[in-house]
Amino acid sequence: MATRGQPVYNVYPLANYTFGNKQPKLEKDGSVQDRLARLRNSYEQHGMRRSVEAILVVQEHNTPHVLLLQLGLNHFKLPGGRLRPGEEEVEGLRRKLTSGLAPANPSLHVSWDVGEVVGVFYRPNFDTVFYPYVPPHITRPKESRKLFVVQLPERAVFAVPKNMRLVAVPLFDLYDNLPRYGPVITSVPAVLSRLRLNLQFVLPAPPPHGGQQQGQQGQHGQGGYGQHGQQQQHGEGGHYPP
Repeated sequence: MATRGQPVYNVYPLANYTFGNKQPKLEKDGSVQDRLARLRNSYEQHGMRRSVEAILVVQEHNTPHVLLLQLGLNHFKLPGGRLRPGEEEVEGLRRKLTSGLAPANPSLHVSWDVGEVVGVFYRPNFDTVFYPYVPPHITRPKESRKLFVVQLPERAVFAVPKNMRLVAVPLFDLYDNLPRYGPVITSVPAVLSRLRLNLQFVLPAPPPHGGQQQGQQGQHGQGGYGQHGQQQQHGEGGHYPP
């Protein structure tokens, strides 16, 4: 039972999920300067940019991991992205997650269970700096980034653009690792600490007709852990995106 004010989220093994690829997604900007110039143009037309991002948690070796999109060797980001003008936040996040992580087959799409907002960050100026508050001298931030916890289903199929990887990074690697992941992603272990993460486990399937145990994994349970064949690893070194 969760304590008062501590929502419960089930966290399933990485082995429960299948990972594939789809057509590459080309970056709109060739450099940080190009990205900031596009932000300035968008701000002049529509005002503050609103972005929504998902914290997707899995477990591996009894440890919570967060799924991040990796571009190249040193660019990591949470799944999600920019909302359209006037778009509702939860529906916009579902749209971005389907666009970024869903396979082409609609029958395999996930019904994204978007949960609580656990953090909001603001970009005060047209630069790469974010704060978890609006500085006193700033009256019109240029961007807000809102972090939602999303409850993953027990099993799912993901597909990411061929020029990206979906990597599972343990909380202990994110914590206090500002040079690699930046202030927003580095904050994830702290914001998740207010939740109760209910780790689920994989048990081997029972032997058929009392015979020799099969290697295929069965249903998850509370009493064991099964290995899987497609280990996801996080990249070495990194730079955080603006």
